[in-house]
Parts: sequence; structure tokens; C-alpha cells
Amino acid sequence: MLRVASCTALLLLLKKALGLPWFQSVGAVLVFYLGSGGWKFMRIFYKTIRRDLWGAFTLVRVKLQVRKHLRERNTIPDIFHECVKRHPNKTALIFEGTGASWTFRELDEFSNAVANFLHAEGFRSGDVIALFMENCNEYVGLWLGMAKIGVEAALINFNLRLDALEYCFSVSNSKAVIFGKEMSQAMCDVHSLMGKPVHLYCFGEGDSKTVPVGTEFLDSILQSASRHPPKGPGRSFTDKLFYIYTSGTTGLPKAAIVVHSRYFRMAALVHYGFSMRSDDVVYDCLPLYHSAGNIVGIGQCLLHGLTVVIKKKFSASRFWDDCAKYNCTIVQYIGEICRYLLNQPVREAESQHRVRMALGNGLRPAIWAEFTSRFRIPQVAEFYGATECNCSLGNFDNHVGACGFNSRILPFVYPIRLMKVNEETMELIRDAQGLCIPCKPGEPGQLVGRIIQSDPLRRFDGYVNEGATNKKIASDVFKCGDMAYLTGDVLVMDDLGYMYFRDRTGDTFRWKGENVSTTEVEGTLSRLLGQADVVVYGVEIPGTEGRAGMAAIADPNSACDLEKFAKDLKKSLPAYAHPVFLRILPEVNKTGTYKFQKTEMKNEGFNPHSVKDALYVLDSQQGRYTPLTPDMYSRIQTSKFKL
Repeated sequence: MLRVASCTALLLLLKKALGLPWFQSVGAVLVFYLGSGGWKFMRIFYKTIRRDLWGAFTLVRVKLQVRKHLRERNTIPDIFHECVKRHPNKTALIFEGTGASWTFRELDEFSNAVANFLHAEGFRSGDVIALFMENCNEYVGLWLGMAKIGVEAALINFNLRLDALEYCFSVSNSKAVIFGKEMSQAMCDVHSLMGKPVHLYCFGEGDSKTVPVGTEFLDSILQSASRHPPKGPGRSFTDKLFYIYTSGTTGLPKAAIVVHSRYFRMAALVHYGFSMRSDDVVYDCLPLYHSAGNIVGIGQCLLHGLTVVIKKKFSASRFWDDCAKYNCTIVQYIGEICRYLLNQPVREAESQHRVRMALGNGLRPAIWAEFTSRFRIPQVAEFYGATECNCSLGNFDNHVGACGFNSRILPFVYPIRLMKVNEETMELIRDAQGLCIPCKPGEPGQLVGRIIQSDPLRRFDGYVNEGATNKKIASDVFKCGDMAYLTGDVLVMDDLGYMYFRDRTGDTFRWKGENVSTTEVEGTLSRLLGQADVVVYGVEIPGTEGRAGMAAIADPNSACDLEKFAKDLKKSLPAYAHPVFLRILPEVNKTGTYKFQKTEMKNEGFNPHSVKDALYVLDSQQGRYTPLTPDMYSRIQTSKFKL
């Protein structure tokens, strides 16, 4: 637009100075324009205008709907109620684990029963109840029922145990915990650590001897609860809906605040941007405590009336059988899922499905073509985003390898940028005026999004912890006095504005589809090893997504009992957070302020040819650590050793 404005001004100057007719002036400007780089701009315009207009149209469409809901003070339950009225008998949810199929009316009535029961128990708008259970239809009905009376759900990762689990309960100030019967042992283990008494409710048939004392069983109670719509709590579109926990650099999980408008925005942008249809059936095999599974996936059911198939846990061997059985047209993925599917032997079911779109994030460019070709999937709907971020991206036109785009010809429509960072410290680089410096095409930079709290599409709601919220905000980014959200991720943009994910900054890395906090793992390992110095970092492995965890352990006497250590890990950390590699060394280098120096160790990785310290690798088949020999290293590099 700047170039067009310059050419218009030049046109007027030429006409005035030379006294040329309009057509001659236009010709002169055109020659000057093309000769000074205009051909490049015209190429970008030609190749991206359709994509950019579709993106702008999607944004405007969602923004108009957001304004409507703001004006009418609607909430997610209100919008869901409209879906129920349109097609009460249409299938809303199918739980693959039991084959249970719920219509929109049945989901509505179940959530009404939850709302009425909790209200009778004394829970009111603004209270928080933790939800700790595996995927199922009831999971959706439980948090939806809470929302109907203004109770906010804290969605807990069902892999968490002990200290981390107790922290999630307490940081959200949960007054009660609803847990699945499959979580009974975890609740018994954590019960003694809980600092204050809370109401405990178990969902599923169980024995009172296998749950903490005082636990009530919800199944029979809900059957007798009223299924009439509860009285509305007077909530608005910008009030809190629930909390989703995300790993961060502060150590323990952070409770990200999800308001009703954010839930709507995330689900709607995906729905309209990727042209979903009312007859689509979504296969959701992602955990419902994550935004991908619960907002991007379930949101299509609650807000847009699509049928969603819920899978208890992802299964590579059953994936395509399920898709064929339930006539799924859209499948959700994270990068790891695509690789797991490709590692499966060729089977008949993978070519007998109706899937037209794979929706998710993290699909590696290296396997993109193979994935779409082998499984005959016409469209990959890759996107970039996080639960709390205000600068999501979408690859709306199926461009291989990209996680989204930002317009080169209409950059003002969506105020996001890649900003230059110091590659050592990952701090934003600023110019003489103190403003951040935008990256040029091909230059890696941190993705940031301008914060406008009055705009539901640009606001940043942050975390329960104010300190964690402040760390994600930078000032004087686009212009003096503004604020922007820091994603902590490094991306790179090409000449056409397509964005490609490059790396994750800070002390968090992604492994097995989960964000792993190095600080949290370091604290746990140090405790298990008698407060030894431990440094945790992610290392790259050929042919795998993300980074595998590696722990450098200071053990001067080399007396670490690795067999006991492996057993203790299973009780203390989820499997994805277990370090894949161990490095046993005499001491860990520290800075003058006693911070561990890990950059050099990260660069050295797990190569026994260059690392002289003792190295070990986790044998997942045997559940123990074995010495990492040069031969083992070679097998890992060639993907012959299963991690």
C-alpha cells in the first residue's frame, strides 16, 4: 500500500511538473514503478491477492459475529442452545471407546443436569471446579454444564501426578474436583498433599474403598437431577469460561484463562477459514484438556453443529478404521500423529475413508507430501496458535510446509509481525527509537501480536498468575506506548508472506505432542536424586518431531542408581517428560548468578564421539536406561532404534 501511495504521489508530480496528459503520465509512472522493483510487487500481488482477501473476509466475518455476541451478552452455552434448537436430534458426539452416541438434545440435557446439581450443591458463578478425567462425551457435558451456571472449569492434564497435580488444583483455587474413576489412584496419591479440603466427585462406577474418603459418585446423582435449563448466571461474552494449563518457563504448568469470546474466536476462525461444512464429521483423538481438542475440535460441535467423534486416546493402528467406521471427513492431528501414522504398515482401511481434510499443527514439511499422498487427503489445514495467544495463523490455501501467512500487500489488516531477536538471549532487538525491528523475508524472528484489550480478536487474557502474564507482554513494539504478546516462538516468512515454524524459545520444548517445561523436570529430577544439580534441555533427533529431553546430572562419584531412578520417574512425571538421554558429569557449569549454562551442552547433544561424559538412552521397551554406545548412536541417527 505504501508503494501504491508513492506511485500516486509521483503521478501527480509528473503531471504538474511536465504538463503531460494523464495517459502519458500513467505510462511514465508505470515504467518508473516496474523499473524500481514493481515487478516483484506485482508478482506478490498476483500470487497472494486471492489468499489475502479470503483471510481478510474470514477475519471480518468472525469480527462481526463477535460484535453481535458482545452486544447481546451471549456465552458459549447460549450459542450452543441455538444449535440445539436448529437440530435437536442430530448426532453431536460419538465416543469411540464405548460407541455411545449423543444427540444435541441429549448433550444439552446432560449438561443441564450437571448445572442443576452443582447449583443445588452451592456452587455459584465465579467458582472453580477442576476436571480431571480422560476423554469421553461426559467430559464435554461436565464443563458445559458448569458454564451454564457460570462455574469455571480447570481442565487438568490427566498425565499429571503428585506435586504438579496438586499445584494445578491449588493455583486455580478449585473448590471441588470431578475426576474419572480411571484417575482414582492418582487422586488417592495426591489427596494428602492438598492443603485445603475440597469437594470430591467421582464419575464412573467405582468402589468407595478405591477413592479418597468423602468422595461422592456422580453417576446416580445426575440421573435424578433436573434436566430443565438452569437459570442463567448473567455472564457476558468476555467473562471466564475455563482454564487450560500450558507449560512455560516458570516451571510448573500455567493456568491460561480462556474467556467465552476467545473460545468462539478460535473455533470460528478455523471453521470459516478452512471452509468447514455442516455435514462434516470431525475425528478428535486429541486430549480434551488441550485447546486443540476441546476448542478447535469440540468447538465445531458446540458452535457450528458438526458431529464430533471423540477418541479416548490416539491409536495409530485404529486411526483409519475409526475414520471409515464413523464416516469422518475431517481428522485432527499434531505433528507426531502424522509421523506415527506413516510408520504403520500399509493397510486397506487407509484408502477406504472419506477424509477430505487433516486439521492441526506441527506437520513437518519433510513428510507433508508423503502424508497427503499415501492417505489420499486433499487438504492439510495447518495452523499456528496457542491457548492464550492473540496472533494465530492459518494455512488457508493448502501451501505445503506453511503454518499460516501474513499479507505482504495488506499487512495492516492483521497486526502481527516477526521481530528480530538476539539468537543467544532471545531478547527482542530494538532500534535507536526503542522500537522493535521487523524481520525481512527469510530472516527468522519471534512472532508477536499487538494487544488491543477492547478488541476480542486482539486481547490477551493471560494467566491466573499475574507474573506469568507480564512475562508474555512487551511494550513499545510496533509504536511507542503500545503492547504486544510474545509467542516465544521463532518463525520465518518467505517473499509471499507464508510463515514457517522454526523453533521454540525459552525453557520449553515440544516432545510427543506435549510442551515440556525444563524447569519443572529439573526440579523433579533433582528431588529424586537427592537435590543434585540437574540441567534439562531438548535435543534434535533425525526423523522425529520436536526435541527429545536430555538431562545432564552432576554426580561426582558416579553413584547414581539408574534402575531406581527410572522407576521413580514413572511415579513422578508423565511419560513425555521423561528424559530420553542422560549425561552423567562431575559438575554443571554455572554463571555468576548461579544459573546453569546449558547452551554448550545443547550444542554437543548426545554424540558419544564428542561427549566424553557417560551417556545413557532410555530403552522404552525395557523401561530402563542403557549405555549410549557409538553403535547405539548410529542406530538412533538412522531411526533403527525406537525411542
